[in-house]
Amino acid sequence: MALALKLAARGSGKVSPNPMVGAVIVRNRRIIGQGWHKYFGGPHAEIEALKDAGRDAKGSEVYVNLEPCSHFGKTPPCTDALINAGVRKVVCAMNDPNPVAKGGLKILKKAGIKTECGIMENEARKLNEAFVKHVATGMPFVVIKMAMSLDGKIATGKGESRWISGASSRKAVGILRRQYDAVMVGIKTLLKDNSGLLSPGHKRHIRIVLDSKAMTPVTSKAVRTVKQERLIVVVTRLASRARIERLRKAGVEMIVMPGRKIEMRKLMRKLGKIGISGILLEGGGEVNASAIKAGVVDRVCFFIAPKIIGGRNAKTPVEGAGVKKLSNALTIKDMHVRKTGQDICVEGYLR
Repeated sequence: MALALKLAARGSGKVSPNPMVGAVIVRNRRIIGQGWHKYFGGPHAEIEALKDAGRDAKGSEVYVNLEPCSHFGKTPPCTDALINAGVRKVVCAMNDPNPVAKGGLKILKKAGIKTECGIMENEARKLNEAFVKHVATGMPFVVIKMAMSLDGKIATGKGESRWISGASSRKAVGILRRQYDAVMVGIKTLLKDNSGLLSPGHKRHIRIVLDSKAMTPVTSKAVRTVKQERLIVVVTRLASRARIERLRKAGVEMIVMPGRKIEMRKLMRKLGKIGISGILLEGGGEVNASAIKAGVVDRVCFFIAPKIIGGRNAKTPVEGAGVKKLSNALTIKDMHVRKTGQDICVEGYLR
């Protein structure tokens, strides 16, 4: 099962909104087939593994990190392929939370195939945490990523922020971006950095800009690269019709929120409905505070550089009033700390 999970992880950033799945086929205590879901719309892991095993699959045991699907989607049911191959037993890490796809184990049992579920379930759920949340709630899994100094600053008092973190951390961020469907920033970040928010080699990357008044320039790198990667700008009724149409004509997808403020929970529901299952939030302190207050953030990833910036006007990762009592402070759960070059990366969950 550990090998199945390792194979599944190869599909990171390539299969969404489908889950990452890996499969290993064993016969007479020897691995005879391996496979993983390589891209959205492509053959599922079980099909790839059965192809690898060939005729030897008859009488074998199949290890897969997610319950085999039992429905016709972009590909036929994996349960049919497993039954036709004559496998003896199927072991999975977790049941499929998708109501459309679940029920595969029952079908296999009816066909006389032995089944077992729950092996390395925690690891399997963590691997596909974005998929699990999206299926269960209809909302994307949200991760705040931030680079900060040792004294908790994300920029100097004059707004300079490049580069607080080192090259190793920036490389780690590139890998992190490719794990999620979308990267989200606020308009202030976009205007300050004029970043294209591109992730080389990641064709399915979506860029989202929170921009209440539609201030995104059509000459910005983000807009000029809409043919390379999808760009969504989220506005409110404060945005003029002329600005909205200008961006639309430039190829930008527009989401117009009701009211004068972008309500994060409502926005996440909208993004979930269009198939976005995971978002890396790379906004400034105000955007982070808004997302945390709305309760939409699942995980944080802070890169802490061995630098001291100081200054009253220097920005912090989470702006706003904050909590009045320490007892109300959010606690990071399941925290993990690792070194990235000279920096330290602190990761953990808010829920």
